Amino acid sequence: MLKKVLIGLGILLVALTALFFYANHRNRTLSPPGTAELDVDGLQIAVNYSRPSVRGRVIFGTEEEEALQPYGSYWRLGANEATEITFSKDVTFNGVPLKAGTYSMYAIPGAESFKVGLNSALGNWGAWEPDYSKDVLVTEVPVARPVVPVEQFTTRIEAGLDGGALLYFEWSNVQLVIPVVSAGD
Repeated sequence: MLKKVLIGLGILLVALTALFFYANHRNRTLSPPGTAELDVDGLQIAVNYSRPSVRGRVIFGTEEEEALQPYGSYWRLGANEATEITFSKDVTFNGVPLKAGTYSMYAIPGAESFKVGLNSALGNWGAWEPDYSKDVLVTEVPVARPVVPVEQFTTRIEAGLDGGALLYFEWSNVQLVIPVVSAGD
Protein backbone atom coordinates (compact mmCIF):
# COMPACT_ATOMS: atom_id res chain seq x y z
CA MET A 1 0.00 0.00 0.00
CA LEU A 2 2.78 2.46 0.97
CA LYS A 3 4.61 1.60 -2.23
CA LYS A 4 1.54 2.53 -4.34
CA VAL A 5 1.18 5.86 -2.50
CA LEU A 6 4.85 6.70 -3.06
CA ILE A 7 4.62 5.78 -6.75
CA GLY A 8 1.48 7.92 -7.07
CA LEU A 9 3.20 10.87 -5.38
CA GLY A 10 6.23 10.41 -7.62
CA ILE A 11 4.08 10.46 -10.75
CA LEU A 12 2.24 13.55 -9.48
CA LEU A 13 5.54 15.32 -8.78
CA VAL A 14 6.87 14.53 -12.26
CA ALA A 15 3.61 15.73 -13.86
CA LEU A 16 3.62 19.01 -11.88
CA THR A 17 7.28 19.62 -12.74
CA ALA A 18 6.59 19.03 -16.44
CA LEU A 19 3.59 21.39 -16.29
CA PHE A 20 5.69 24.10 -14.63
CA PHE A 21 8.41 23.87 -17.29
CA TYR A 22 5.83 23.88 -20.10
CA ALA A 23 4.06 26.96 -18.71
CA ASN A 24 7.35 28.76 -18.10
CA HIS A 25 8.55 28.01 -21.66
CA ARG A 26 5.20 29.09 -23.14
CA ASN A 27 5.32 32.42 -21.28
CA ARG A 28 8.86 33.06 -22.52
CA THR A 29 7.82 32.18 -26.08
CA LEU A 30 4.89 34.62 -25.97
CA SER A 31 6.91 37.31 -24.15
CA PRO A 32 10.60 36.74 -24.89
CA PRO A 33 13.31 38.48 -22.87
CA GLY A 34 14.71 41.77 -24.06
CA THR A 35 17.56 44.07 -23.07
CA ALA A 36 18.38 47.67 -23.78
CA GLU A 37 21.83 49.06 -23.02
CA LEU A 38 23.72 52.29 -23.53
CA ASP A 39 27.10 53.64 -22.48
CA VAL A 40 27.27 57.41 -22.85
CA ASP A 41 30.15 59.42 -21.36
CA GLY A 42 30.89 56.67 -18.79
CA LEU A 43 27.26 56.29 -17.72
CA GLN A 44 26.08 52.75 -18.36
CA ILE A 45 22.35 52.08 -18.36
CA ALA A 46 20.88 48.61 -18.82
CA VAL A 47 17.24 47.48 -18.80
CA ASN A 48 16.21 43.80 -18.59
CA TYR A 49 12.56 43.11 -19.39
CA SER A 50 10.20 40.79 -21.25
CA ARG A 51 8.41 41.70 -24.49
CA PRO A 52 4.67 40.91 -24.68
CA SER A 53 2.79 41.50 -27.93
CA VAL A 54 -0.51 43.25 -28.63
CA ARG A 55 -2.01 40.30 -30.56
CA GLY A 56 -5.24 42.19 -31.31
CA ARG A 57 -5.94 43.15 -27.70
CA VAL A 58 -6.73 46.56 -26.21
CA ILE A 59 -3.61 47.21 -24.14
CA PHE A 60 -4.19 50.49 -22.26
CA GLY A 61 -7.67 51.75 -21.48
CA THR A 62 -10.63 51.32 -19.19
CA GLU A 63 -11.93 48.14 -17.60
CA GLU A 64 -15.10 48.58 -19.68
CA GLU A 65 -12.90 48.34 -22.80
CA GLU A 66 -11.45 45.14 -21.29
CA ALA A 67 -7.96 46.65 -21.51
CA LEU A 68 -5.10 44.33 -20.61
CA GLN A 69 -3.59 47.15 -18.52
CA PRO A 70 -6.47 49.24 -17.15
CA TYR A 71 -5.86 52.85 -16.22
CA GLY A 72 -4.96 53.24 -12.56
CA SER A 73 -3.78 49.63 -12.13
CA TYR A 74 -0.28 48.30 -11.48
CA TRP A 75 1.73 47.16 -14.53
CA ARG A 76 5.13 45.45 -14.33
CA LEU A 77 6.38 47.41 -17.37
CA GLY A 78 6.76 44.25 -19.44
CA ALA A 79 5.89 40.61 -18.70
CA ASN A 80 7.19 37.67 -16.66
CA GLU A 81 9.76 38.83 -14.07
CA ALA A 82 9.76 42.44 -12.93
CA THR A 83 11.60 44.80 -15.29
CA GLU A 84 14.95 45.89 -13.83
CA ILE A 85 17.12 48.89 -14.64
CA THR A 86 20.75 49.49 -13.68
CA PHE A 87 22.67 52.80 -13.55
CA SER A 88 26.46 52.84 -13.12
CA LYS A 89 26.43 56.41 -11.77
CA ASP A 90 24.13 58.66 -9.77
CA VAL A 91 21.62 60.23 -12.17
CA THR A 92 18.54 62.36 -12.41
CA PHE A 93 15.66 60.23 -13.69
CA ASN A 94 12.97 62.42 -15.21
CA GLY A 95 14.46 65.26 -13.15
CA VAL A 96 14.47 63.31 -9.84
CA PRO A 97 17.84 62.46 -8.18
CA LEU A 98 18.62 58.73 -8.05
CA LYS A 99 21.63 56.83 -6.66
CA ALA A 100 23.61 54.40 -8.84
CA GLY A 101 22.34 50.83 -8.58
CA THR A 102 19.78 48.34 -9.83
CA TYR A 103 16.05 48.83 -9.33
CA SER A 104 12.85 47.07 -10.34
CA MET A 105 10.46 49.20 -12.38
CA TYR A 106 6.69 49.40 -12.62
CA ALA A 107 4.07 51.76 -14.00
CA ILE A 108 0.52 52.88 -13.25
CA PRO A 109 -1.02 53.70 -16.66
CA GLY A 110 -3.22 56.72 -17.23
CA ALA A 111 -4.83 58.21 -20.31
CA GLU A 112 -2.52 61.26 -20.39
CA SER A 113 0.40 60.18 -18.17
CA PHE A 114 1.88 57.15 -16.42
CA LYS A 115 3.31 57.03 -12.93
CA VAL A 116 6.65 55.24 -13.17
CA GLY A 117 8.16 53.78 -10.01
CA LEU A 118 11.60 52.44 -9.18
CA ASN A 119 11.77 50.05 -6.26
CA SER A 120 14.68 48.56 -4.30
CA ALA A 121 13.18 45.02 -4.17
CA LEU A 122 14.80 42.83 -6.85
CA GLY A 123 14.28 39.38 -8.29
CA ASN A 124 10.49 39.32 -7.95
CA TRP A 125 7.93 37.88 -10.32
CA GLY A 126 6.42 40.94 -11.92
CA ALA A 127 2.74 39.98 -11.72
CA TRP A 128 2.65 40.78 -7.99
CA GLU A 129 2.61 44.40 -6.92
CA PRO A 130 5.80 45.53 -5.23
CA ASP A 131 6.13 46.56 -1.61
CA TYR A 132 5.53 50.27 -2.23
CA SER A 133 7.36 51.14 1.01
CA LYS A 134 10.55 50.15 -0.90
CA ASP A 135 9.98 52.71 -3.65
CA VAL A 136 13.01 54.93 -4.13
CA LEU A 137 11.36 57.10 -6.78
CA VAL A 138 7.94 57.67 -8.32
CA THR A 139 7.56 60.17 -11.15
CA GLU A 140 4.88 61.24 -13.62
CA VAL A 141 5.68 60.71 -17.32
CA PRO A 142 3.45 62.19 -20.04
CA VAL A 143 2.08 59.85 -22.70
CA ALA A 144 3.34 60.45 -26.22
CA ARG A 145 2.02 58.63 -29.27
CA PRO A 146 4.35 56.70 -31.57
CA VAL A 147 3.98 57.43 -35.28
CA VAL A 148 3.13 53.75 -35.89
CA PRO A 149 1.60 51.51 -33.20
CA VAL A 150 4.16 49.12 -31.67
CA GLU A 151 3.14 45.43 -31.73
CA GLN A 152 5.75 44.08 -29.32
CA PHE A 153 6.64 45.99 -26.15
CA THR A 154 9.99 47.64 -26.76
CA THR A 155 12.45 49.45 -24.54
CA ARG A 156 15.30 51.40 -26.08
CA ILE A 157 17.87 53.89 -24.86
CA GLU A 158 19.31 56.66 -27.01
CA ALA A 159 22.00 59.22 -26.30
CA GLY A 160 20.51 62.60 -25.36
CA LEU A 161 21.72 65.98 -26.57
CA ASP A 162 22.99 66.91 -23.09
CA GLY A 163 25.32 63.91 -22.70
CA GLY A 164 22.62 61.99 -20.91
CA ALA A 165 20.14 59.54 -22.34
CA LEU A 166 16.52 59.17 -23.34
CA LEU A 167 14.79 56.02 -22.16
CA TYR A 168 11.88 54.92 -24.38
CA PHE A 169 9.09 52.49 -23.46
CA GLU A 170 6.77 51.77 -26.39
CA TRP A 171 3.77 49.47 -26.74
CA SER A 172 0.59 49.67 -28.76
CA ASN A 173 -0.31 53.37 -29.09
CA VAL A 174 1.74 54.55 -26.08
CA GLN A 175 5.26 55.92 -25.91
CA LEU A 176 6.95 57.05 -22.69
CA VAL A 177 10.15 59.08 -22.95
CA ILE A 178 12.20 59.53 -19.77
CA PRO A 179 15.32 61.73 -19.68
CA VAL A 180 18.26 60.39 -17.67
CA VAL A 181 21.27 62.63 -16.91
CA SER A 182 24.43 61.87 -14.93
CA ALA A 183 24.35 63.70 -11.61
CA GLY A 184 26.73 66.61 -11.70
CA ASP A 185 26.41 67.11 -15.47
